[in-house]
Amino acid sequence: MNTLFLAAQQAQGQGSMMPMLLMMVAIFAIMWFFMIRPQQKKQKEIRAFQNALQPGTKVVTGGGIYGTVKNVNATDGSIDVEIARGVVITVDKNYVFADAASQMQTK
Repeated sequence: MNTLFLAAQQAQGQGSMMPMLLMMVAIFAIMWFFMIRPQQKKQKEIRAFQNALQPGTKVVTGGGIYGTVKNVNATDGSIDVEIARGVVITVDKNYVFADAASQMQTK
């Protein structure tokens, strides 16, 4: 009798794995939909903005420096940014994250 009872308990234990697996898949799907997917979309927008930089565009660098693009060097992937009248710095294009004009409008 005890052997039959133990065999029944083991069979129940193996059957309960499926709902737990479904729950884990559901949690991953929710995390992907609310966290990973929006971040990927944001990264695509930033990359498109960086590739469309032109002289005269007002930008914000990764360090928080506001300036205007003066020159885009396609060969080495850098841009020259004027941060004050006559003060031009060279910044890697990958460290320009936002359009300063849109940043100023949201504040």
